[in-house]
Order: sequence, then C-alpha cells, then structure tokens
Amino acid sequence: MSGTDELPVATGSLDDALAAALADVVRGTGASIGGVYLIEEGEQVLSLVALSGLPADFTAPWRRLSLSAPVPVADAIRDDRLVWVADQDEMARRYPRAAAVLPYGFALAAVPLTGVRRCWGGIVLMWPGDRPRQTTPRERGRLTAGTHRMARLLDDSPVPPSYPERPRSVPAHAMRQPAQTGPAGADYLERLPEGAVSLDLEGRVTFVTTTAAELLGRSADQLLGTRPWQSLPWLDDPVYEDHYRTAVVSRAPVSFTACRPPDHWLTFQLYPDTSGISVRVVPQGDRTPDMPAPAPARHRAQATTGRLYQLVHLAAALTEVVTVSDLVALIVDQILPAFGAQGLVLSAADAGRLKIIGYHGYADAVMERLDALPLDTDLTPAGPVLAGGVPAFFASPGELTASHPKAPQISGKQAWAFLPLIIVGRPVGCCILSYDRPHTFTADERAVLTPLSGLIAQALDRARLYDTKHRLVNELQQALLPRALPKVAGLDVAARYLPAGHGLAVGGDFYDVLRLDDSTAAAVVGDVEGHSVAAAALMGQVRTAVHAHAAAGARPDQVLVRTNRLLADLESDLLVSCLYAHVDLAGGQVTLASAGHVPPLLRRAAQDARVLQVEPGPLLGIDTDVRYPVTRADLPAGAVLALYTDGLVEIPGTDATRATYELAARLATADDRDLDRLLDALVGRTAPAGQHADDITVLLLRPTVGHRLPEDSFAAR
Repeated sequence: MSGTDELPVATGSLDDALAAALADVVRGTGASIGGVYLIEEGEQVLSLVALSGLPADFTAPWRRLSLSAPVPVADAIRDDRLVWVADQDEMARRYPRAAAVLPYGFALAAVPLTGVRRCWGGIVLMWPGDRPRQTTPRERGRLTAGTHRMARLLDDSPVPPSYPERPRSVPAHAMRQPAQTGPAGADYLERLPEGAVSLDLEGRVTFVTTTAAELLGRSADQLLGTRPWQSLPWLDDPVYEDHYRTAVVSRAPVSFTACRPPDHWLTFQLYPDTSGISVRVVPQGDRTPDMPAPAPARHRAQATTGRLYQLVHLAAALTEVVTVSDLVALIVDQILPAFGAQGLVLSAADAGRLKIIGYHGYADAVMERLDALPLDTDLTPAGPVLAGGVPAFFASPGELTASHPKAPQISGKQAWAFLPLIIVGRPVGCCILSYDRPHTFTADERAVLTPLSGLIAQALDRARLYDTKHRLVNELQQALLPRALPKVAGLDVAARYLPAGHGLAVGGDFYDVLRLDDSTAAAVVGDVEGHSVAAAALMGQVRTAVHAHAAAGARPDQVLVRTNRLLADLESDLLVSCLYAHVDLAGGQVTLASAGHVPPLLRRAAQDARVLQVEPGPLLGIDTDVRYPVTRADLPAGAVLALYTDGLVEIPGTDATRATYELAARLATADDRDLDRLLDALVGRTAPAGQHADDITVLLLRPTVGHRLPEDSFAAR
C-alpha cells in the first residue's frame, strides 16, 4: 500500500499530522509546492498553516485570505470542487490579482478539505510550468485521497487546529545523497574555471567554491548563511532577487547577467529542484552592448521584492473595495497581518474633525474618547501627520511620549504607524496601525507603508462617495416602494425585494397590491431597465400610474395601455416590463396582462405548480399604438400565485427557461403554510452568497380558504 493510501501516524499534535499529510500529498502528486489553508474558527478568513517547497517569506501577500477573495483556493472551498489552473496565461485570465503577485510559470490545483462535520479549508498544489495542461486520473486520485485524509484528521481531532502567524515549513522531499561526496567532489568543483554556489529554498548560501568567492568579491565565510542580495550590495536590487523567486516558484532554469563594480560582468545560471538551487557563476569579461547597465547604488530605503509584490497584491485588492465597511475588513484581514499589527483606527476628515469610521483591536470606550478630534489635534500624532503629509512611526511608548505624552496611556498599545491619507493635497483621513508589543519598523516596511497610505486614501474617498450615494438612492427607492402591503380580506400577500449585489443597489423593480372592492384586488410587478436614480424615479412614476388607473376601475389591458401612454408623454429612454393581475376572489379567477414580463407561476396544491403561459404584449415605452392581450386562469382558495422579476431566473451562465421551470418545481415542493418561508425557499437558492446579478422582486398571492364575502357585496347578491 502506498503512502497516500494510509493516514499519517499522528504521534505528535494535529499540526504534526497535517504537516505529514501535506508532505505525502506533495510527494504523491509530484508537486513542487504545497500549502494547507484552514478556515479560522468563527471567521470568514483562510489562514495558511503549513507550507512545503517555498520560503515562508514569499507567502506574505496571501498568508491570510478572505473566503470571498478572488483566488483559486477560496473558489474551491465556496464551490466544493477542484479548481485547476493549467498555466500562467490562464491564471491571468481567471485570477488577475493572484497572477500579479505570482508572475511565474506554474500549474496550480486547489481542493477543498471537506469533512463530515464541515469544510475545514483547502489545499493548494503547484507544479512547474512545463507539465502537461491536464491532470491525470492518478494525480486526481491522489489529490482526492490526500484531502479526504486531512479532513478526517481534522474531523477526528479532539483539539482544534492552530493558526500560526507564519506557516509551518514542511520538507516534502529528502535531500539527495550523491554517490561520491567529500574531498573528491569539492576538488572537482574547485578545478573548474567557473564558480559554483548552492542556495537552499530560503535563498541562503550553503556552499561556495573558492573561484565563486573570488568572482563575487567576498570570502566564503562572508557568504555562507547569507542571501546574495543581502551580502553583495551590487546584487541588492529587486530585479535580481526576483530571478531567484522565479526559479523557486517555476522550478525552471533562470539566467541573468550582473555587473560587480566597477566592470566585472558575471552571468548567473540558476538550476532549481525540490531541495534548493545550484548556481553557476561565469565571468563574461568586458561588457557587451546588449548587457544592462549596473544597478545604481541605493541611497534610500527600498522595499524588497517580497514587499513590492505585497504592495501590488494590496493595491489590486484596494481597487475592488466598494464600501467603507469593505475597506475596514480588507485592512483588518490583509494589511494588519501583512505587517504584524494587531490594531487599526481608520478616521475620515469631516467638517474639520477626524471622525472614526472603523477600528479593530480597541475597546469602545477608547474610540469614544478619540472620535471627532479636531484636524489640528495634538493629543495624538494624527493631526500633525495629516497636516505635514508625512507618515510617523513610533517603535515604543517612550518614542511616542516624547512628542505626545498622553497618547500612549489612551490606547495601551506599544507601537504605532500613523499614515496620512491625502489626495492631491486634500486631507481624506488618517490610518493608524498599532501593535500590542514594541515593534521596530524596518526600512522596507516604511517603504511599502508610505505608498500604501496613498492607495488607502483613494479607496477611502471612493468608498465614502459610494456609501453616500447608496444611502441617498436607498432612501429614494424605499420612499417609492410601498411601506407595507395593504390588508385585503380574503387574500394573503407577501413580498420580497432584494437589490443587486453590485453597483448602487438601486434599480427599477417595483410591486404593489391594491384592494379594489370587497371581492376584487389587483397586484402588479414590474422592472424598469437599468440601475440608476433615473430608473428608480421612473419606477415610481410607473407604479403611481398603474395604481391610479387600477383604482379608477380600468380593465387589466387598459391599465397597461394607459401607463404606456404616460411613458410616451415622459419621453423616457428606458423601457419597462410589467405584469398586472386582477384577482376575482368571489369567482376564484385571475386575469393577467403582460408587457413583456416573465410569466407567473401558479401552485394549485402541494406537488402541483406550473408556469402560467401568459401572452405578452410589448414592453412599455416602445410604441403608443399597441394592445395588450389578457389571460384568464382559475385561482381557487389555497392556491398560490407567484409574480416575480427576471432577476430571479436570469442568472449568468444558466438558461432562463430552465431556471423558470426549476423555480416552479421549488414552488411545488416548498412548505407554503407561511408565505414568508415560501419566499425564502424561492430566493434562497438563487444566490447563496448573497450576490445577485440583478434586482429580485417576488410577490405571492393566496386566496384564503373559507373566506366569506360581506352579504351586501356584489358577489353575494
């Protein structure tokens, strides 16, 4: 029996067992890199807990991920399926943010860790970019067996897993032992006219020949245990470090040329495998015309390649922020862990004061004291930082006390980064990252946090504008829709409106119910095209027109004819679909007229629901000289008539007709004792994550069983 068919022997902790299982899956599938993500208890966040074949420093941009993040492992968990990305081109098309952080050649698989009790997280595996584009049945089998094994470990463990700040390093492949070692091998390398250097996967020098040391201008003692871009100033450039990262991630040979000052040109050839990288150092003599110019000396702090990719990742994430709450969540979930911070205060400049709009890691009482401070406050560094536009870093309470004696006592934190949020000279707010322990800010942290503050400022400005518009249009739409459905004797009614999961969350969906007399009622559902204030305003006018014509006693077809004429008078460029229903409670019938609207559903009894074939007329607003056919159907007591808008069935990637019949099937089998629960059954499966491509409106009507009309009503006579 192979190692992938057995559970790892859990002689230590659950963490040990998971590490062993990851190593087994990496070996069994031939992957070069593997990682285990677990969903943090009580959070919608994925934490990278174990890593194989890659330095932990590389993982800073994706060490903690939101479950809603557009990355393969989150998709695999949400959809409970294998996500396969064949190459870098496919990664760029499907996951552009992830591709920006990993611009290397590789293939990737993400698989959920689904146990008996819950989904625990997922695993990610990567292969060199030259592998076949498709997975083999054997690879898929080993992937499935490995994930099932990890899920069982988590299911059966009496203690929960841990979530370390840095992922645990898991060696998956044993170091090779050459047939000949010792002096003979060293003598062979020393006799070559070129240099030989060995790096581990962390980039540290583990072996160097005398020739290599001479070519590099350092002794072997000065090189061993260091990273070349740290011990050799002329290689201290993100471009050179990125060549190493390319070799580690893609497992493909990499070659580049660099100049050791003043004019010693060297070619470095990197040959990676699962244990490290072998480097040939070849002298090139005089510089040739196609060789790049030497990198200039660094006169100021620059970020390392890892930090630069981290900035790219965070910048891409900030462009996707929509609301202020989204921005706060992003900073808490990704920016705080990336810089090891525990606390956040996000303030917006408003009417001459700093209004706190989000925080994390602080008591409410502390925030109450700091809220609404003047922009020129000297209680904390926020005021001076915002006025000067330069970030301020305090590694300890002592450093902060020197300039602001009261500030450390307010929060109890031990280190702070005050980042001014400024756009073209205009103060937007202040972002404060804080630490529970003293923290020395490195040069690359400062180099990344400074431009990051500008990106946060842009995101905050957009988010506040969006929230303001959202609040205004939401108030507008709520004012235009009925506050409550009327009480109609003999008729149970329920409605549900769900805004689209994008944009301004305002659209043209509308609905209404009218009591016409003791034995009749009317109901209408419609949809104005678009998601805008104009669509919402037109929706209000159309709803008012339908209400007025229906209350005046117009027939169903005439209600639509007259409303259509109103749209012609308004000269609107927007079109409207509408479905009007006239309910005869005494006769147990419904008369319907449709202006290009989706057909209603009728449930006569349990397990018996169908799509009502209503002959539609043109959309409202197309032409003034049109007629609208009417359709009559029986509507006995206890039956349920469902009117809805197309957002319920027109889902990207699905057939609308098929979705309509599936909706009818759900209506037939759902519990209809309570109409609100029936609404839940109809809309709940459309977009489980709460994101709708379009507005959704559903209106349910059910004549009451055993209802008695008043004796003086027309029907009774």
